[in-house]
Parts: sequence; C-alpha cells; structure tokens
Amino acid sequence: MIIRTFEFNPLGVNTYILYDKTGECVIIDASCFFPDERELLINFILDNNLVVKHLINTHLHFDHIFGVNFIASQFDLKLQAHKDDEFLLGNLSEQLQMFGFNTNTNYKPEIGGYLSENDVIAFGDQYLKVLHVPGHSPGSIVFHNEKEKCAVVGDVLFNGSIGRTDLPGGSFEQLIDGIRTKLFTLPDETEIYSGHGPKTTIGNEKKYNPFVGR
Repeated sequence: MIIRTFEFNPLGVNTYILYDKTGECVIIDASCFFPDERELLINFILDNNLVVKHLINTHLHFDHIFGVNFIASQFDLKLQAHKDDEFLLGNLSEQLQMFGFNTNTNYKPEIGGYLSENDVIAFGDQYLKVLHVPGHSPGSIVFHNEKEKCAVVGDVLFNGSIGRTDLPGGSFEQLIDGIRTKLFTLPDETEIYSGHGPKTTIGNEKKYNPFVGR
C-alpha cells in the first residue's frame, strides 16, 4: 500500500490518499482549502488513474473538512465519519469565526454513513479497521491497517505530543486512556500518520512522548 501525504490549508492539516496496485483508494481528511490545493489533489488522483472508493474523516473539526464537499462532488461520494462528532457541524460557523475564517462559504458536508468501533473499510486489497479514540473530539477515530502496520490517527496522537482537549467535547482523561489502551497496544513498529506534522511510530511515542510515554 502507498500513502501519499498532502499538507493543506493555513492550519497545516495532513490529507492522506491510501492506495495500492489495484488503483482503488481512500481519501482521509480532505482539507484542501485554496484553489491550487484542490487542483493538486484532483490531479494526483487523475494522473495515477485512482478510483476513489471512500471519503472518510478522522474527526469533524472545521480544518479537517474544508475540502470534503469539493471531493464529494467530484467523485459522487458522501462523507463517512463517527456520529459523535456530528454536533460539530452544527456550530461550524462559530469554529470558523473563532479562527478568523470566512463564515459565508458552505463547508458543512453531508454525512452519508457513520463509522463505529471495529468497522472495516475495504478498498483494493486493503482493510482499515476503525478504532474509536475520543478525547480530542467525541467522535475521533483511527484507521488501522494491520497488514501494513500503519494507522492514520487524526489529531489523537502526534510526534511528541497529543491532540488538544480544550475544545467542545474534549477530555484529557479519555484521550490518554484511549491512546494507552488502543494505540499503545499496537506493535511498536506501527507507523503513525497524524493530522498535523510528521509521521512517527508507536514505539517512539511509547518511549519519548511526554504526555503518554513511559
């Protein structure tokens, strides 16, 4: 499996395209904001003859959904996310205003399906298992590929840090417990692809992360 990372929008969100030799792919956290970012994402898909099977999100904070409507319209898809984050779409204007973004543009996506703990997302020869790890947001989820030993974790865990827990529905205790019981039980060599910043590994975070490390 190949993982292609794009860093989009003023908040530096990582959008991921996961695909394999079959040409089928998933897009995780479509966050393209500027026109050239949208063009870059579309051109990568077209140039590599990819077939987008799923449009999925780790969570629904505003910076992670900027490009969802655009991608959904281009490929006739609907977003899949965890139901516990749906309330965030109701206060999207407040989130945008808080961070100085234009509130006149409709970024609110339509959710076509809910993802829950232990759901499996299939594309090509790949399978992503859903792990529900609330704390950064109530509906934060992780997409784990056991065969490839990797996980896309959104803002749950970062290289040397964790997601903030002071936003609506956040919980420091929940987040720490979820990281320790659901992520730190994965093999140490598991590569972690976060919502912001560089990738890391479970082993590295267990040793050195000051919030949840040993």
